[in-house]
Amino acid sequence: MDRVNRFSLINPAKSPIFYGYIVLIVGSLGIYFSIPGQTIGVSIFTDPVKDALGLSRNQFSNAYMIGTILSSLFIGKAGIWFDRYGARYTAFFAALTLAFALFLSSLSLEMSNLVKTTFLIDSWLVPFSVMTLLFFLIRFSGQGVLTMASRNMIMIWFDKNRGKVNAFSGIAISFGFSSSPLWVNLLIEDYRWDGAWRILALALLVFSILILQFYKNRPEEHGLLPDGADIPDNTQTEVKEERKQYTLQQAKATRAFWMYGLMLAFNSFFITGLTFHVVSIFANEGYPKSEAISIFLPASVVAVTISSIFNYLSDYLSLKLYLYLMLFGGIIASLGLLMLSSPMGMYFLIAGIGLLGGFFAVLNAIAWPRFYGRDHLGAITGKIMGLIVFASALAPSVFSLCFSTFDSYGLLGYLALAFLLFLVVGSIKADNPQ
Repeated sequence: MDRVNRFSLINPAKSPIFYGYIVLIVGSLGIYFSIPGQTIGVSIFTDPVKDALGLSRNQFSNAYMIGTILSSLFIGKAGIWFDRYGARYTAFFAALTLAFALFLSSLSLEMSNLVKTTFLIDSWLVPFSVMTLLFFLIRFSGQGVLTMASRNMIMIWFDKNRGKVNAFSGIAISFGFSSSPLWVNLLIEDYRWDGAWRILALALLVFSILILQFYKNRPEEHGLLPDGADIPDNTQTEVKEERKQYTLQQAKATRAFWMYGLMLAFNSFFITGLTFHVVSIFANEGYPKSEAISIFLPASVVAVTISSIFNYLSDYLSLKLYLYLMLFGGIIASLGLLMLSSPMGMYFLIAGIGLLGGFFAVLNAIAWPRFYGRDHLGAITGKIMGLIVFASALAPSVFSLCFSTFDSYGLLGYLALAFLLFLVVGSIKADNPQ
């Protein structure tokens, strides 16, 4: 008990309520604190930072893309760390790394000028290289490791009630993420972009201490069972799960791993590309900027509603049904992109991305522990997270390349439909390996 509870004053075994509910709250906070490493948290800094560093929008976006792609190559390794060292230490060092990266980011102008002066180089490549490295650290630690460790910890503390607790977590995180651009923008307005990054770094430093205190790896380490179930008198504290515990290599040998993983990656690709270029996509069909931006509110309402209902029902329903409903959402969204010149196209797009976002929140959390067990959950979800992050990194450039080459985004709609058709056929036998 001393080893697993080292540096912490909190003992889950002595909690007056099942400690999993505390894990649910602090784990959801951990995902919320990853906002500075998420696209929604970085994008607010784009204009002031690129202007201060003398970078064009394309140069800044490419630095972000390269840094994100690099981070996706290492997230799988972080998943192995999760399995080896647990959620506490993995999340703790991820929060510290993110805080350090944000602090360095606040000094990016000074760092760029120092390099230029020292090596007598006056080129945009200097701030571009600095931001690429910083984006690698920010995306790896924030969107990748801190998010993965926090979400996996919640899933490990629950089994039969995973869907219900994920519904609560999903709603809280959705409202938190949707409000984040407002308060991040206020920080930038009041303290400039560099001061805002320092404040966020300080907040993460404080939260890292809370991680050490409240994050706990597995209920069995503290004499507890998932969901707060009672331990029979004739069993030992270390209770083995009846279901098979898949390694990453064994999971990759199943069709479900790839079909579900590719569907989640498609969601990340489509939503990220649409978000980055939404004004241009709508302008190309004759819509003003206000109408382009207006689609996200109703889409988020659809997503939160879907995730809340189907998270709860996931404790009783097959996830393969969810996969096909998510595929249906992708098809509707792709058709909406192709039909955007008509009002029906906008409705299709809103419904489609709402369905995609809602089922993404369910499957990305519930599928992996249900299909493959908890023992190697970090390695498995790390690999999936790498796919998701890689897809999100490619999206803005692929969307931009399509438009610059064909003067239209229509080709993306047809390619998306072709890819989704492949997933529809490939998922016929993508059954739960258990």
